[in-house]
Amino acid sequence: MDLGLKGKTALVLGASRGLGSASAKLLAEEGATVIAASRSGTAPGEGMEGVKLDLADVASVDALVARLKDQPVDILVNNCGGPAAGPAKGQSAAAWQAAFEAMAAPIFRITDAALPGMTAKGWGRIVTIGSSGIVQPIPNLALSNGVRGAIAGWSKTLAEEVAGDGITVNIVMPGRIATDRLAQLDGIKAEKTGASLEDVQDASRKTIPAGRYGKPEEFGSVVTFLCSAQAAYVTGSMLRVDGGMIRGL
Repeated sequence: MDLGLKGKTALVLGASRGLGSASAKLLAEEGATVIAASRSGTAPGEGMEGVKLDLADVASVDALVARLKDQPVDILVNNCGGPAAGPAKGQSAAAWQAAFEAMAAPIFRITDAALPGMTAKGWGRIVTIGSSGIVQPIPNLALSNGVRGAIAGWSKTLAEEVAGDGITVNIVMPGRIATDRLAQLDGIKAEKTGASLEDVQDASRKTIPAGRYGKPEEFGSVVTFLCSAQAAYVTGSMLRVDGGMIRGL
């Protein structure tokens, strides 16, 4: 199937590794010109343009926003790192504000900067990488659960506002995908509980009907489809890529 991505330009945030990297690679394979933004500025594949971006650095975000005014993109894949693990109880106002400023606020600004170019063409795709914690909060990840929930509300609201302009806005929620971030969280749990990393991972896999962690490319394939011409009637949605892990409807 031709996804209609040849000749399209895609900006992928957090593209140097993990879910962002997988998404960038698959978009490139489908013929899109990929701008890979990350703190290192390293592109994950040949033929991509690597751009330095630190979402926690206002000046860095300003530079990308300025670029988007002069060099519009057709596709934007929003992807941000997660804040430190911890409970909801006892979090300071400063911790909540820092998490919002590092995750949500820069994504909102970058998306706003990308929208005029998409509107002018009457075509655009905005996909935000979320978390299963949006629909089933993950224990000890209170900051992430809260801020990503705010991002979900923003995404749904924006989808309605720009649908008439030929722009779709969706969220893809990973379950347990085998990335460095998941390995880090499993390691934290092992240290906290005194269990071995292998035991933690085995117990985790048993909660997933598919019986395994997902592959980054399996997640990236869903992102790539949502960026395609064929997904023109899919907007305002939150899609799970979780092997059946989330039990809610």
